Amino acid sequence: MENTLKSYIPEAAISPIIALLDHDDLSVRIKTERKTRHGDYRRLPNGKHEITINSNLNSYRFLITLIHEIAHFEAYNTYGKNIKPHGKAWKYTFQTLMLPFLNPEIFPMDLLPLLANHFKNPKASSDTDIQLAFALKQFDPPNDKTYVFEVPLGQTFKLYNGKVFKKGNKRVKRIECIEIKTGKLYLFNPNAEVDVLND
Repeated sequence: MENTLKSYIPEAAISPIIALLDHDDLSVRIKTERKTRHGDYRRLPNGKHEITINSNLNSYRFLITLIHEIAHFEAYNTYGKNIKPHGKAWKYTFQTLMLPFLNPEIFPMDLLPLLANHFKNPKASSDTDIQLAFALKQFDPPNDKTYVFEVPLGQTFKLYNGKVFKKGNKRVKRIECIEIKTGKLYLFNPNAEVDVLND
């Protein structure tokens, strides 16, 4: 596992991560990109536990996602199977596991204040923390996508699944967009990446 992880997480994080993964009944699998999630955790029918992580994540997002999923495993072991997936027990476990990693040997200095703020009350997905998600995306390889918040009002754009939307007004945290085909209103994360269409 150590050799595999060297390709995916910052070098200074490898030893402490290997220590966290030192369980006979816990395995980690690297998967091809899934659009709806960065990773997941599940208890298998045979009683063992499995974490999967998307292979296309940058090293900082990969590390945060991996610790997020390890926290599910640890919270399950500590508090039992009846806890809420992203409730108090998981939040406390995630905060505790993440704390030793929040240092400049592992994360760039400009990410650390955003991470410290996020981990005061971690959410089910770091994508819902708009500032942190945008900062993390700066470490992704460049692509030809546009963020929804950059799309002009009234402009049409396309999602990865082919659906076409027209950008509307901004709410407090989300952006209203109308699906062209159905006329339904959807609320978008400002950092969603889309393809702008030339009308």
